[in-house]
Amino acid sequence: MFLTEVFRTATFRITLMALAAMAGVMLMQFGLVYAQMEAVESRRSTELLQGEAELLAQMSPEHLEYVIRRRATDDLRLIINSAGLFDAGHALIAGDLHTWPRGLMADGKPHNIEIYPEEGAAYPLRLLAVTLPDHTILVLGRSFHLLAEQKFMLRHAMLVAAVPTFLFALFLGVALSHRALSRVKEMHEAIDRIMAGDIHERLPANRERDDLERLAGSVNRMLDRLEHLMDGMRAVGNDIAHDLRTPLSRVRAKLERAQTGERDPEQLEAAIGRAVDDLDQCLGIITALLRIAEIENSRRMAGFAQVRLRELMDDVFDLYEPIAEMEDKKLQALPSAVEGQVWGDRHLLIELLANLVDNAIKFTPEGGSIVLDVQQKDDAVLLIVTDTGTGIAPEERQNVLSRFYRSDKSRHVPGSGLGLSLVCAIAHLHDANVRIESGPNGRGTCFSIAFPARLPG
Repeated sequence: MFLTEVFRTATFRITLMALAAMAGVMLMQFGLVYAQMEAVESRRSTELLQGEAELLAQMSPEHLEYVIRRRATDDLRLIINSAGLFDAGHALIAGDLHTWPRGLMADGKPHNIEIYPEEGAAYPLRLLAVTLPDHTILVLGRSFHLLAEQKFMLRHAMLVAAVPTFLFALFLGVALSHRALSRVKEMHEAIDRIMAGDIHERLPANRERDDLERLAGSVNRMLDRLEHLMDGMRAVGNDIAHDLRTPLSRVRAKLERAQTGERDPEQLEAAIGRAVDDLDQCLGIITALLRIAEIENSRRMAGFAQVRLRELMDDVFDLYEPIAEMEDKKLQALPSAVEGQVWGDRHLLIELLANLVDNAIKFTPEGGSIVLDVQQKDDAVLLIVTDTGTGIAPEERQNVLSRFYRSDKSRHVPGSGLGLSLVCAIAHLHDANVRIESGPNGRGTCFSIAFPARLPG
């Protein structure tokens, strides 16, 4: 069972593919060397036969016959394996070739001929037949035994090198597959524990030195994100239950009092009005949550186009300036030559700025001011809303962007704590960063939204 699992691993299959590639390369190398050896030996044999034939052709017929008969030269003893002198009718005059080789032509060119002796098996020779001036034919032959020995040594060397190499590679493949299988088994066990409900469990990633560890690290980061989202969902669920319970409890109490109290139409109408207001607050919370979910799911990306923040700021200023004036607060839009062109959804960006301005008006006391501005800084466009309100403590600036978070300073102001969460969701959809700082002279709050700049065209 263990070997079956090892053989099914990707590492072992890669090892087999590497072995097949190695075998193919070795066979190709063997074939090339084999062919090269054969070509070199054939050329060498041709040169030796032709050189010896030229030397013998210069001898007198009587001397040549004596040399052939007695093998009287070192070359004939050591280099030439067979020699014969034949007349024009292919009858043997002298030499160890008793019959004319079948298929041999006296054209002065070497030929590979099978020799069939009277006893024993046939064997190949490289033969050269040259017609001499006296019309006799000199036949010289060289055997292939040296080439055969070289080929045998090459085959033996290849086998001696290949067998231990392949065995070692197989052993290495099994070892590596076992190691990979062990690591995958650990990951499977960790995943089983996660699926069983242990959301704090993580895959073994170590230092992410290889692909498997890097993959495990990516999965762990995904699990961290999922755990964070689950914690957020759990907290949001608790916050929703808490924030909805209060207005719903008020609705129930008011309706019960109206039911059991005097049946005065004015009192009933007032109780129903207050109940409607509380229900509107509940619906507002639910609507805001659905709106945030829609934006975070990036469902509005199709509506993106070029938007000029200067025009958008002027529209929001025109909308909220009368409201601020009614509450004895001053809303200003600083003049600027910067158009602030960005890529985004105009309606969502209006909603983002409207939430910031609405918050600023809520938390700015009478006589205070709210300032809107658009600036260009390096490769970013800044949308800035500054107020002279109660301000946000540095330790709370990150928390106020979370859902339902409300600081102690803001609990007396009506609201659900979702406005800045909606601002943050819209900003992230537009690849923008939200930054919260203190206002001028340390008073109030300055919200700065940094968008990637979008050049015209």
